[in-house]
Amino acid sequence: MKKLVLTTLISATLGLSAIAAHAHPTYAPAKNAVKMQKTQVPGYFRQMVGDYEVTALYDGVGNLDMSLMAPFTQFSKAELDAMLDDEFAQRSELGGLEGTIIGFLVNTGDNLILIDAGKGEAEAPIFLDKQGRLIDSLKAAGYQPEQVDIILPTHMHADHINGITEKGKRVFKNATVYLPLQEKAFWLDTPMDKLPSEIHPFIEAARYAVAPYLKADKVKFYNAGDEVFAGVKTVPLFGHTPGHSGFEFTSKGEKILFWGDVMHNGAVQMAHPEVAIEFDADAEAARTNRQTILTKIAADKTLIAAAHLPFPGLGHIKTEKDGKGYRWYPVQYRPFDKH
Repeated sequence: MKKLVLTTLISATLGLSAIAAHAHPTYAPAKNAVKMQKTQVPGYFRQMVGDYEVTALYDGVGNLDMSLMAPFTQFSKAELDAMLDDEFAQRSELGGLEGTIIGFLVNTGDNLILIDAGKGEAEAPIFLDKQGRLIDSLKAAGYQPEQVDIILPTHMHADHINGITEKGKRVFKNATVYLPLQEKAFWLDTPMDKLPSEIHPFIEAARYAVAPYLKADKVKFYNAGDEVFAGVKTVPLFGHTPGHSGFEFTSKGEKILFWGDVMHNGAVQMAHPEVAIEFDADAEAARTNRQTILTKIAADKTLIAAAHLPFPGLGHIKTEKDGKGYRWYPVQYRPFDKH
């Protein structure tokens, strides 16, 4: 009897398996098909630093081809591309690294300060968006351009400063732009005939951006390294441009460093900070200052605001356990107020 039951169960199981193998389940279509939305949340993210509210503002993306870095490292373009794949780095539609462009807004309670303003209407092969989106992000975050009273560009490349001007007019009508004297000397004061012709478009874009602010007497200059305001120290990070500077904000013992273009490609430069890029005015100085600041902030655990790391560009770094290179620890995204 036991043998019969066992045989029957096996036969039944095999029979059910055969039926399942040949079955093709069908699903009735929904009476009203649900349309895919294909939209994203607004491009802003808030983080408190002491009593300061820091808001990351998404501006757009660019295509960073590894041919821009290969001549400034021991690695070939193929090896750099392999590093991107190894880190699951986002690729652009053109095949290079999809590099993010981010500006940051700091509400101190007394001032509304914009650090880097995005590309605005500037166009170049590297930019994948015709128009920068920083203003849209700023408005989505609950602010208006006329509320900004201070603009602190980390340097005068188009993706950091051209968002301040549109159609020749000031976008931020109540804001004063603060620039390092070292940037002024290069971008504004050097005669065009003294500069290589290949960088003329970059110089023209920078001068176009600040022209209406100069005309309105809304530009002030400082020496990199100065404390421009109470609790706001400028940090010389020369190399990428002659006056490239970061801004260290301190509130209630907490610090954040807005480091501009210390790094363009986290997938490569975290592990290999010696890798430079074609856009560096002085590649060797950029390497030296990058290594110096990475060593410092890894040791003191300063929060970083990075213009070109994946949005929102806020996080910390640590030295790798083997002492070679660094690792990025982004802040945790929180879609709603914790309260």
